[in-house]
Formats: sequence, structure tokens, C-alpha cells
Amino acid sequence: MEKLTDLIIEKTPKTPQIELKYSSGELSLTGRSLPENATRIYEPVLNWINQYIIQPQPVTNLRLRVEYFNTSSSLWISKIMKTLTRINNPDYRLMVHIYIPLEEYDDMKLYPDARDSFSPITDILQDSIPEVSLKLYATDDRSKVIRDALVLF
Repeated sequence: MEKLTDLIIEKTPKTPQIELKYSSGELSLTGRSLPENATRIYEPVLNWINQYIIQPQPVTNLRLRVEYFNTSSSLWISKIMKTLTRINNPDYRLMVHIYIPLEEYDDMKLYPDARDSFSPITDILQDSIPEVSLKLYATDDRSKVIRDALVLF
């Protein structure tokens, strides 16, 4: 297999910054995701992920710093996560990092049902081949991490 090169897609007012770095296993989506044509943005990402899972790094970090996303973006992000769960090595680890505003993070402690909002993610990760961890980060108005918690492993 030819060595996979990094994929960088610059952010626009309606699309996130996407950085997929093969050698470090760092995959990140940062910003808003409101594209009119989500396929145009996310299909190359999913194609890259499909190549990545053939020879992944021992630890893959998927960082989701998406402030707001539309329905079509959420479908593509779900496809990306589902594909990463097919890394065919149970000794490898997939870390999913989710960054949310501090208020939402704190609300999760107050309302037990708030954790149910992550059930779509945990459902996707449930039948994963690699070991999976989900980590939540509380961020302030400047996107600085204030708190974090390991939710699932």
C-alpha cells in the first residue's frame, strides 16, 4: 500500500477545518459545519478514513470541536466514526474527544438524562473492534479547555 498522505481541508464560514494526519493518528474537525453540499466536503474525508483503517496508527485520536453542525454533517460524522470502529486490531485504541461548552458540560451533572444525548455516539462505538475511549472536554467562550472527563472505555 502506498503511504497515506495527510489531508487538510481549510475552514470556511460554513465548513470546519479538517486535519487528518496519518503519522500521528490525529484526526480533527474544528469549527462550524453547515455546508450546502456535505458530500463534497465529507466524501474525501471518508475515502481517506477508509484508507487509514487499512494501516492505522496504534492510537487514533478523533477530535470533534464542531460548534454547530447540520443534519447532513451529523450523518457524515457518524459514517466517519463508524468506519474508524472497523480498525481491525483489538489491541489498537480509538480515542474520541468531544469539546462542548462549559454550560452543557455542567448540565450533564445536573440532569441524568443529559447523558442520553451521547447515546447516538456510544451506539456507534459499541461494537468497535479497537478499544474505544470517549473523552469530554468543557470549554469556555475562547474554546479553552476548563474541565475534562473520561466517559467510556
